[in-house]
Amino acid sequence: MRRLSLIAALAFMVTAWPAARQAVNLRVDQARLSRLDAVLQQYVDENRIAGAVGLVLEDGKPVYERAVGWRDKAGSIRMTPDSIFRIASQTKAITSVAVLMLVEEGKIGLTDPISRFIPAYATTTVAETKGGIVQVVPAKRAITVTDLLTHTAGISYGTGADVAVLYKAKGLGPAAGFGWYTADKDEPVCDTMERLASLPFAAHPGEAWVYGYNTDILGCVVERASGLSLDEFFRTRIFGPLRMTDTHFFLPRDKQDRLVTVYASGSGGTLERAPEGPTGQGHYVDGPRRNYAGGAGLVSTARDYARFLELVRNGGALGGVRLLSPRTVGLMTHNQAGLLHNGPRLGWSLAFETTEQIGGNGLDPVGAFGWGGAYGSVYRVDPSSGVVMVLMLNQIPNTTDIRSKFQTLVHQAMVP
Repeated sequence: MRRLSLIAALAFMVTAWPAARQAVNLRVDQARLSRLDAVLQQYVDENRIAGAVGLVLEDGKPVYERAVGWRDKAGSIRMTPDSIFRIASQTKAITSVAVLMLVEEGKIGLTDPISRFIPAYATTTVAETKGGIVQVVPAKRAITVTDLLTHTAGISYGTGADVAVLYKAKGLGPAAGFGWYTADKDEPVCDTMERLASLPFAAHPGEAWVYGYNTDILGCVVERASGLSLDEFFRTRIFGPLRMTDTHFFLPRDKQDRLVTVYASGSGGTLERAPEGPTGQGHYVDGPRRNYAGGAGLVSTARDYARFLELVRNGGALGGVRLLSPRTVGLMTHNQAGLLHNGPRLGWSLAFETTEQIGGNGLDPVGAFGWGGAYGSVYRVDPSSGVVMVLMLNQIPNTTDIRSKFQTLVHQAMVP
């Protein structure tokens, strides 16, 4: 029986190996990729999205770039490839890179307790619900840098029914747009994050994957460890070297005409202009330009963000500039959260969601990674084929399936 099992295993390896090898050699078929044009335009024509920019790189070279629809529909201003979008949680990966740059310089340790940089986190609490009663108890252990990078610190956005009132009273949770918005705060991000430490969290460190203010806290850690504001660190250490000339926390006024209007999916699949303020257009031009949110604060273009992703895909270097070592990039692009984030199909690295099984994220191959933003954008990196894909739109809420359609149409274009 054992011999038969061994023979069966060898037979599987022989039949599976060519397919696996073939997958590495897949390339973009331009004719198949052009199917994207019709689908993106259909969503615009059906008034499901106002407009979008799609960009696909293969081995660092653009093989697809399209701007469809409207930057401002009411003003009849068409979308262009250089349109500037609010990227929300796409900011997180950039902050993670900043943290890891400082890890490589010996200024931050992955196992450091956050209290080393923000003393208010020396003692934190957790809201536990037992028998319908919420009890606030001490956290079982200290929160570390790795806990925050992997979103396993137990920190939410404070919008849950058990804690929403507490968070709102301190200008967070329901008082911060959809929970994550701080662009209208007239205070440094470290002040906001110190106040957060006094609130109860959703789970004990290391016990659950909870999406929340983790990376905003890390933005403060970057400031404390580097001695620079997060804005200055990003500008001088990341955006300048990578020539990401259109990525900012607050948009220079001479670029505001390129900022995309935010729309919202309405009832019955209709489209409407999103409101002013934190749940819509935001304060990304006028500010007050004081709070640099490492979790969701940036605006950018598809081209700029694709350059950032290409740096990661290329092992930490791009255009003669190296920001990270290949070993650090390997760590930040492979699952570090065990089964806590949709395991075993998906994982979470020190910066990205990772695909751990075929079918975990549509047609993603194992080893692909990426994420998206609250305004509707999505991105994915497939190291096996050298492909980077970015879809930018500004629609909140976005109830369409355009993000999954975009990924599928890029993947189906990958053929031998």
